[in-house]
Amino acid sequence: MFEIIAEPNRRAILSLLASSQRSVGEIERNLRLPQPAVSKHLRVLRDAGFVESTVDAQRRLYRLKPQALREVDAWLVQFRQLWSAHGDALERYLDRMDTSPPKKRKKRKR
Repeated sequence: MFEIIAEPNRRAILSLLASSQRSVGEIERNLRLPQPAVSKHLRVLRDAGFVESTVDAQRRLYRLKPQALREVDAWLVQFRQLWSAHGDALERYLDRMDTSPPKKRKKRKR
């Protein structure tokens, strides 16, 4: 799953689809990628369960499938807690530094 979303163009496609469903042509224009590349990335994302498509007249519209992203989010929870704890510790340390008197610097001999 992470190997699939590690690719920058696929992440860009997911970001575009986060706001609304889009056609291949819209994705192509927004990302300035050739149509075959967009189609290839969409196929990989669809096969992995990140996006789904519907047919609208002669266009295929793609949209996010939130369940796959929820699974990624659930896995990341443990790391968010770790980052939060480290961020809180850094904030406490910086607060202590703000209240301590400035240290005098020794003059260097030249």
